[in-house]
Amino acid sequence: MSALQIIFGVILLLFSVGIVFVVLLQEGHQQNLGAITGGADTFLSKNKARSIDAFLSRWTKFIAIGFFVLVIVINAIMFFA
Repeated sequence: MSALQIIFGVILLLFSVGIVFVVLLQEGHQQNLGAITGGADTFLSKNKARSIDAFLSRWTKFIAIGFFVLVIVINAIMFFA
């Protein structure tokens, strides 16, 4: 194994642990499935974009895209090297 393969392996491992960690921190979308909700405006319904769930959702997307791009780059480098 070359040093480049070890470095890319460690980076992929960090990305995969990051994805698992961020996904586990998120709440399920079916949590309030049985609740009957009226037209009440709560703080979280008004500020959904600024909530913790929105933050974690954004980071999940960024980490997942970075993971897939890194896998493609690693495969391209290993194929042409």
